[in-house]
Amino acid sequence: MSSVWTQADHVGPRRRAAAFGLLSGVSAAGFVSGTLTARFLATSSTFKVAAAVAMVAALYLRVFLPESGVVSCSDEACDPLLQASSCTSSTSSSASSSDSDEDLSPRLPPQKGGLPSLSNMFALLTGSLALSGAATITFFYSLGEHGLQTALMFYLKAQFGYSKDEFANLLLIAGFAGMLSQLIVMPILAPILGEEILLIVGLLGGCTHVFLYGIAWSYWVPYFSAAFIILSAFVYPSIRTNVSKNVASNEQGIAQGCISGISSLASILGPLIFTPLTAWFLSETEPFNFKGFSILCAGFCTLVAFIISMRIRGAQSSACKKSTVQHEQA
Repeated sequence: MSSVWTQADHVGPRRRAAAFGLLSGVSAAGFVSGTLTARFLATSSTFKVAAAVAMVAALYLRVFLPESGVVSCSDEACDPLLQASSCTSSTSSSASSSDSDEDLSPRLPPQKGGLPSLSNMFALLTGSLALSGAATITFFYSLGEHGLQTALMFYLKAQFGYSKDEFANLLLIAGFAGMLSQLIVMPILAPILGEEILLIVGLLGGCTHVFLYGIAWSYWVPYFSAAFIILSAFVYPSIRTNVSKNVASNEQGIAQGCISGISSLASILGPLIFTPLTAWFLSETEPFNFKGFSILCAGFCTLVAFIISMRIRGAQSSACKKSTVQHEQA
């Protein structure tokens, strides 16, 4: 998917959040279709069909998807002069900038050849409040999300006796909610609210989603909790949009790849942390009777991401107002 995210510079900043939402929505639609298809296939055929579809996707990517080159965008927001003045017109969009735009948008040093070093990529992510915040939010939210995925099936079986079919139905509800959110809701709200507000709303929905799983008191509560994915589905497209707007066209692949790498790191740490924790609280030697404790811990990870997003938005709003005042005084 990272190679697809690098094409974001072909879309104007004002429409980029909706574009990321559509891409994520198509991915969710593929998840729903795959889950439904697997229920009608024999177990021995499932992996063969999945491998064949993956090969078709790779061939399509190689043949039909062009490399990101010269940006051809008819959106007037692609004009860097308009981007530089957007801070005074709207503080709800991460594209908002001012005369200090160069400080908020780091650039990699010119490369004479070869790949950028790890130190250059680290400098790219840490040289801006927006990019460092996006990386931190991605890590904590991904850690909580993968912690939930690690523990959920075992927790639901132990707490409510869910079977694999019931768990598959829950995944279908979650996938359909994410598809609906990203294909319909996000393209409507993104131009109105901006990706920063959508990110905060999505993280709040993600916290609610995970905490409801952890404190579920009845059989139907997990199904109700899955509905909050309509909000939490905003998170990754909003982060991708924010990152895309804060780097140059030739840095899209590096920046989006770094975000994917951070998410992958969290996907490795999640099972390592939450698998033994889940097993401990589902065993007979648990320190206290709370089967959903590991899921609650995953919820606290998403809560940390939500708090960081609020602090970053507050800091960016203060910097934007200060820059506007200085510009008016000058």
